[in-house]
Amino acid sequence: MDQRKAPVYEALQEFRRNRVVPFDVPGHKRGRGNPELVSLLGKQCVELDVNSMKPLDNLCHPISVIKEAEELAAEAFGAAHAFLMVGGTTSAVQTMVLTACKSGEKIILPRNVHRSVINALVVNGATPIYVNPDTDNRLGIALGMKISQVERAIEENPEAKAILVNNPTYYGICSNLKKIVEIAHEHGMMVLVDEAHGTHFYFGENMPVTAMAAGADMSSVSMHKSGGSLTQSSFLLTGPNVSAGYVRQVINLTQTTSASYLLISSLDISRRNLALRGRELFAEVMRIADYARTEINKIGGYYAYGKELINGDSVYDFDPTKLTVYTLDIGLAGIEVYDLLRDEYDIQLELGDMGNVLAYISIGDRMREVERLVSALVDVKRRYSKDRSGLFDHEYINPSVVMTPQEAFYAPKEEMIPIRETNGRICTEFVMCYPPGIPILAPGERITQEIIDYILYAKEKGCQLTGPEDEKVERLNVIKESTTY
Repeated sequence: MDQRKAPVYEALQEFRRNRVVPFDVPGHKRGRGNPELVSLLGKQCVELDVNSMKPLDNLCHPISVIKEAEELAAEAFGAAHAFLMVGGTTSAVQTMVLTACKSGEKIILPRNVHRSVINALVVNGATPIYVNPDTDNRLGIALGMKISQVERAIEENPEAKAILVNNPTYYGICSNLKKIVEIAHEHGMMVLVDEAHGTHFYFGENMPVTAMAAGADMSSVSMHKSGGSLTQSSFLLTGPNVSAGYVRQVINLTQTTSASYLLISSLDISRRNLALRGRELFAEVMRIADYARTEINKIGGYYAYGKELINGDSVYDFDPTKLTVYTLDIGLAGIEVYDLLRDEYDIQLELGDMGNVLAYISIGDRMREVERLVSALVDVKRRYSKDRSGLFDHEYINPSVVMTPQEAFYAPKEEMIPIRETNGRICTEFVMCYPPGIPILAPGERITQEIIDYILYAKEKGCQLTGPEDEKVERLNVIKESTTY
């Protein structure tokens, strides 16, 4: 196919030239009814905020320009089929889970998944079989899935329908995806890959293996992260053994019937951009990231880690574009460095956790911004470094799972119990730092004193805690003590 084409974008351009009179939604009527919106977003943008119509196709049942855009994307990503997703990668991840399993069936997955995975289990009632990943003792971050861990989970749960893999993790850690696919398929299980942070793997050189190249059945790809499309736009990719028609039905269970053409066209244009120029774009991204790692490690006290973490198993490969920096050796939690950079230096990072910060390097970055970041980190160390005693030194706590997420979420509960009084109780809701959105607690897990201490410490350090009904995250909902389980 001709990857120079962008069929949705081209159809929108034709639509603008035709000056169609709108007696349909949206009600702002090309911006005429909302001048402040036009002032904010621009006339051309608002004029293209339109509804589905014959010349522009329909995302729920594409037969023309959207269908062609999906075919072009499938070819570009090496997939049997690609679906344009406008509900974020959350929607794509949930579609994978809802496609692969149903109520009462088992799915094998690492516990350090994004909340969207567990949300899907709340909806469909499947039972998670968690593989608790190893943790890097220095960095405090969860690693990938070991082959031995996957084999053990399959041996103990041969009836499981699927295995879900984070590849890469937020921190750039990759598992041995080809081997996991091989083992899973030998046992008749689907392989689902949360590839939210791996768009660039498909277009750069010397990158870790992609889900589609490894033979995975489904993959969710955040095109808006490293691929350059608008926020909330993603791709869902499927392999040749997955029914595209059934996947479309699952998508349509939850996806909007009023899809944004701004999001759809941004996927179309961004796919074209990467298909034509991705190799050179991501070569520059890797050059910038490598330079930044080198310069930050020269400062002393910080550790910007890279491929030296590879051990052939729990860290089978590493994403070379990831710029994650360990900060505890200068006596500051990652979230503290994150806040200082934002408040004192006007530098917005992607993530600050207990021990690390993540600067997301992608196709829009330039060397001058990296120089500014490096200089700011030098200054932060000079002005704010201190003794590291008393700092929390790990990011991931293995949970004790008592009930399925669906059982716990809908079970009779005692509401708004002070967090300090919940030790030993079973949680009915989520608690997580966002980003990265990996639950500290999920429905059905037993609350421990270690988890309580972690939540209170994260609050004290300024992490953005989300999930519970209590917006101040001072109280939790727990299972009623009389509930049997």
